[in-house]
Amino acid sequence: MQGAAAGGQGSPRFGPPQSFSWEALIERARMLAAKPYEAERDAPGAHGIDYDAAGRLTYGPATALGGTVRLLPVSRYAPVPVRLNFIQGGQARRLLSGQGLFAGGRDAAPAGFRVLNARADGDWLSFVGASYFRSAGAQNQYGISARGVAVDTALEGGEEFPRFTEFWIETAGDAHVRIHALIDGPSLSGAMRIDSTNGPDGVIQDVTAAFAMRRDIRRLGIAPASSMFWYDQNGATRATDWRPEIHDSDGLAIVAANGEHLWRPLRNPRHARTNAFATTDPRGFGLMQRDRRFANYQDDGAFYDRRPNLWVEPLGDWGPGAVMLYEFPTDSETTDNIAAFWVSDAPMRAGGYHEWRYRLHWISHDPSAGAGAHLVDQWNGAGGIPGSEARQDTRKLVFDFEGDNLAGLDRSSGVEAVTNLPPAAVVAQAAYPVVGMARRWRVTLDVRPAAITQPEFRLFLRHKGAALSETIIEPMMA
Repeated sequence: MQGAAAGGQGSPRFGPPQSFSWEALIERARMLAAKPYEAERDAPGAHGIDYDAAGRLTYGPATALGGTVRLLPVSRYAPVPVRLNFIQGGQARRLLSGQGLFAGGRDAAPAGFRVLNARADGDWLSFVGASYFRSAGAQNQYGISARGVAVDTALEGGEEFPRFTEFWIETAGDAHVRIHALIDGPSLSGAMRIDSTNGPDGVIQDVTAAFAMRRDIRRLGIAPASSMFWYDQNGATRATDWRPEIHDSDGLAIVAANGEHLWRPLRNPRHARTNAFATTDPRGFGLMQRDRRFANYQDDGAFYDRRPNLWVEPLGDWGPGAVMLYEFPTDSETTDNIAAFWVSDAPMRAGGYHEWRYRLHWISHDPSAGAGAHLVDQWNGAGGIPGSEARQDTRKLVFDFEGDNLAGLDRSSGVEAVTNLPPAAVVAQAAYPVVGMARRWRVTLDVRPAAITQPEFRLFLRHKGAALSETIIEPMMA
């Protein structure tokens, strides 16, 4: 094994070479799904390893397998160990002992692994806990997480968390790693192939996910992402922290098959809620961090302005289904309270088998913005004319759009804001260019909440019958 001795005291030990193939892994997953589920046990002593103790094992001088892979230890946060195999020349060798692979010369059971960058002073990819994995993206800052699969998220009876139980890792330099994984849970077993490349614009992962159903599944989430949204400029009054905004992502973007661009701003709701956005064969969807101005966060440690976007690009035909968004309340930045994933309209029945292919983009730019104008800022407050007495029965909603296609348009150009709000709810409405900013337009809406019965409304800019902007799906529920 390159980058590590194959045996001896103080060195990791490996089993004999075994043939490995993607087809064999799929067959293993299907055979596993035909058997009753057997949960794996926590590693002895794992719950005694707290955050600091795990850090002492993780960071510091230690061997990197293949020159780039460092192990992550079991802990109270990820107590179940995983099995690791390393591939060279089409042959896989099981890691039998992690001696020498943890800092301080100590041994531990692995809960996952991370992939180091070219300088070996940080990592750009990490797999640890259930089926979670994440990348530091283009700005070397972790934030949002992906998952292998989501089962029954936001349904009564509780969510199920299938686990990566075994990995096969093949490295090709410090910027390319191919990972195969076996995933298992009470309702399914599956195989995943994740081919990851770290480039100047971020990390790209080509994913194939194959799942065999052990029993009927009410809601199977494909290409799921987990993120955190505590508050932004619209919800700072509910915060207890001094920082102006705290969130890993600020909106869900969707590009439908017909080319329509949708933007759903994220919220920290008072009660859990789920939205489904029906679409057939979407071009892409993902949780975005559009606001990248340090001044809006003032965090020089967590750097929320550098958190990566996670854009999902479906490959092949996914058919009819929906992109789902789940939000639940949080009062801290340590809880991921946002989930987004795809759900197929096809039933997921016991004994069934399904495959999906997609590409994950961990990037800082926003591929959903497209050629049209997109939302770059929004605020809300009391209704009425500034300087006059506020209207207590109305709320003012302000949306700023930006795009090259807005340049040269003025108040006489016939640009209009289009909503599906009931007429009785709209007290005043205006759309106009922001002074001194050639590519930015502002929409102001004074609305009467008591006259709005729908949970959300749509808003976009239109010019001569054609859409100028993406469509905003603005939630109205608290």
